[in-house]
Amino acid sequence: MGLLSSKINTKNMVPMCRQLATTYDAGIPILRGLALVKESTQDRSAREVLQSIADQVKNGETLGGAARKHEKRLPAYFIELLSAGERSGQLAVMLRDLAAYYEDQLAMRRSIIGAMVYPIFQLSAAWFLGTFALRLISQLDFTGKTAFSFEAYLRDYFTFQAKAMLVFAIIVGVAIVLSRLGIFQWIWGWFATFMWPIKNVTRKFALARFFRSLSLLIGSGMHIRACIENSAAVTVNPYIQRDLLKAVPFVSDGATLVQAFSGSRTLTPMARQMLLVGEQSGNLEQALMKVSSYHLEEANHAVKVAMRVSNVFLLLAIASLVGYIYIKFFTTYYGNLMNIG
Repeated sequence: MGLLSSKINTKNMVPMCRQLATTYDAGIPILRGLALVKESTQDRSAREVLQSIADQVKNGETLGGAARKHEKRLPAYFIELLSAGERSGQLAVMLRDLAAYYEDQLAMRRSIIGAMVYPIFQLSAAWFLGTFALRLISQLDFTGKTAFSFEAYLRDYFTFQAKAMLVFAIIVGVAIVLSRLGIFQWIWGWFATFMWPIKNVTRKFALARFFRSLSLLIGSGMHIRACIENSAAVTVNPYIQRDLLKAVPFVSDGATLVQAFSGSRTLTPMARQMLLVGEQSGNLEQALMKVSSYHLEEANHAVKVAMRVSNVFLLLAIASLVGYIYIKFFTTYYGNLMNIG
């Protein structure tokens, strides 16, 4: 589990889904497969969930129903596709897709983290060195009337950093509590949905998940209304989910998908065109999967653009800090010389 969520993280979902898919493809019964995966899983939360699911299935519960009872620890995408695969008889297909999906997600997260290492190092260096220099300049007495003690300054500086780290820890703690209560997703969701440049990344990833899930659920034979509701839930963004769910009443009244999503502010023009082509050609599932792949590629590109933009802003911030330190130093220095004169 992560700090900001009680759900099993992507790193642990990857081997769990891949092993479940492999054992099921090999003809091993699902109960035996759950037991094998549980034995090889190192994450305690995942082992508990797998054991509980196996016990409930033995007692007559469906696989999807057993998984849904652990929605606080299992991702919504995993639960919906597992349930759909069981109902449609395409559990093997759904397990393979889940494994591929979480492998793609893990690869993307690792690339993002790798791209953020250098900017975070720069920002940390700018904070510690910048605050060190600024506080040092403010305490220097160029007139020579007051003796400067470097040891006393270091004690003061470390006290300042300890207070700053305490404030940072409190902010992180509040964020964790809000996240566990489900409030943080609305706060972060607003920022991620409406603030440039991260809104482009959020929107494309959400649409990729939505259309991929919609394609698989439609192929499983689920009713179109339930397909939209379940697919909107896996976007993991309350604002985008609310926008996509506006199509449900129109679909219930017999409208086509193109008509139902005509008022959506989330869908891209390309997505609307592919929906139209899919409905008219009768290859809706294939068209939706193509849309998902297209938006995933765009999301990967948007991540690279966002990282470059953030690097530029970070360099500008560091340059501004260095310039401020330079100006502050010489302003203080010449000001003290003028006072001496």
